[in-house]
Amino acid sequence: MACPAKIRCMFGTDGVRDVANRGMMTPEAALSFGRAFVLFLVKRGVPRPKILVCRDTRRSGAMLESALCAGMTSAGAETYLLGVFPTPGISRVLRNGGFDAGAVISASHNPAEYNGVKFFNSGGQKLKDGDEAEIEGYLGDDLLHDWRPTGASIGDLRDASSYRGIYLDWLNELMSSVGTRDWPLVVDAANGAAYAVAREVFGGWGAPVAYCGVNPDGLNINDGVGVIHMDNLAKEVSKNRARVGIALDGDADRVLMCDSKGRPIDGDMMLWVIARDMHRAGKLADGMVTTVMSNMILEEFLASEGIKMCRCPVGDRYVFERMLEIGALLGGEQSGHIIMTEHAGTGDGISAGLTFLKACASLGEDIDTLTDRFPRYPQILENVKTDDKERVLSSPDLADAARIAGEKLAGRGRVLIRPSGTEPLVRILVESRDADLTREICGDLKRVIAAIAG
Repeated sequence: MACPAKIRCMFGTDGVRDVANRGMMTPEAALSFGRAFVLFLVKRGVPRPKILVCRDTRRSGAMLESALCAGMTSAGAETYLLGVFPTPGISRVLRNGGFDAGAVISASHNPAEYNGVKFFNSGGQKLKDGDEAEIEGYLGDDLLHDWRPTGASIGDLRDASSYRGIYLDWLNELMSSVGTRDWPLVVDAANGAAYAVAREVFGGWGAPVAYCGVNPDGLNINDGVGVIHMDNLAKEVSKNRARVGIALDGDADRVLMCDSKGRPIDGDMMLWVIARDMHRAGKLADGMVTTVMSNMILEEFLASEGIKMCRCPVGDRYVFERMLEIGALLGGEQSGHIIMTEHAGTGDGISAGLTFLKACASLGEDIDTLTDRFPRYPQILENVKTDDKERVLSSPDLADAARIAGEKLAGRGRVLIRPSGTEPLVRILVESRDADLTREICGDLKRVIAAIAG
């Protein structure tokens, strides 16, 4: 069941992603993905799946939504459209709305010319690698091409806007638990999927809220706004004399924040605060999960509080899977994916931001001093472009360079070299208390990888 060469399908760490209308993200490919997803569900005993679909604000979103839904309905699925809506929103609705599966059309933090498709199960969780491999396999299966319901067996397309309230009502309830909300706030929705939801939720904040990234035009998602451009949030916080700034990404499953001085509060710092609050309330269970990217200081600080931290590969899907394995109720990434299984089966930028603010109030934390009290190990992340990540990562020259780097660090830090799951990049992370040594090792590794990549 190999994939057709014309589709070149490939599921990365966050679904299928490519430049829209090219490669893996043509309407023809989206239609095939939709049909293959329905066949996958039918093979699992769901004869007429009810599938919930949403998208972000990209111009290509409506095009790909039409194609994906055409594929699903042609295979007999009842397809429900939420329109422009956050990824964590569809996850929440799936947990409570009686659907069999979900699909999101988004390229998250990537520029507007990209788009992607990711699938969810009935519990609002991203599919596992094996499930995605099975869907990929169906693209080349004769059964998929023969699967042609007719008459009443053809699927229908329905409006699902009434289900939006499931997510909005829950966020409003969560916000009411934050406590005193009499101080100004800035919210940056990245001109993405949460641009309307952010206004609806934070409209009840109780103090002035300044918004940016809430005027999408189909081409400006993540453009100078959102988690990729935290300097914009810092500028807006200063201009509006806000106490805190909250920035989302294009599909709102990530969040980063800044204090009143414009200094960034990343996922590690948020996890440090939230984990302590949950631990003191007896709600953390058996530790928490982060990825290999989290700073070593987080591990040290959590250990001092008696909180165990387990690392996993990069990707919020892997965080969630590891959380299920060890029974953790909290997990996340330095990049701002924060998962609380009590709330959702995926990262949720808005709810994580609110939970962080609630935890700060509960612990009596001074947000403006968090950065001063969280002395990160110097950490450098570099990206090297390559069209052949596998060749680079399997090179003996890189293995030798990594061994030498490890010997130089000698237990004083760590090196991580990994492929990007969504882009043609090899990523290098070097972390050590010695800033000069960190820069030296990172530079050496970058030169070796660049030479291998050609």
